[in-house]
Amino acid sequence: MEKKRIAAAIEAILFAKGESVECKDLATALEVSEDEIKEAVEDLKMNYAKAGRGIQLVELENAIQLRTKEEFYEELIKLTNVPKKQTLTDAALETLSIIAYKQPVTKLDIEKIRGVNSDSSLNKLLEFGFIKEVGRLDAPGRPILFGTTEQFLRSFGVKSIEELPEMNPEVLEDFKAQAEKEIQIKLDI
Repeated sequence: MEKKRIAAAIEAILFAKGESVECKDLATALEVSEDEIKEAVEDLKMNYAKAGRGIQLVELENAIQLRTKEEFYEELIKLTNVPKKQTLTDAALETLSIIAYKQPVTKLDIEKIRGVNSDSSLNKLLEFGFIKEVGRLDAPGRPILFGTTEQFLRSFGVKSIEELPEMNPEVLEDFKAQAEKEIQIKLDI
């Protein structure tokens, strides 16, 4: 299959699906190699950037999605009458950070770190589609394990969890010192 046809087919599939599609699935559908898919995706990305188009291709782990460029969000809102971007509370962001960096993680682990009940934050993150159940811990009660979703990656502009910024070592040391102090206070009680 020629390069232009591969690119056009990828574009058509992504447009019709409306969600991300794994490279291996595109390769299977088009009967070409994953390398040919990746090459066509890079060509499409460059073409969208050069032409000043309103759509773009984004990579999410080993999947590709066609989506509207963020700079056209306001115009899209006017047409669809969808409320502006939803915001997360500080508690929800804190919970999401814990899940992103420690996944898979249980509710109990999150609450141990935060020191408060996290039901509301977890429910809001599930509602926004930023987290999902990724399994169950092999322990009494079989608690749910949470992890992040493709929606999380899209919303925060990263291709994979490995792209998340590393924590500042000084801040990490402060956190460790605070945790040790709290543990000592609890032991003294």
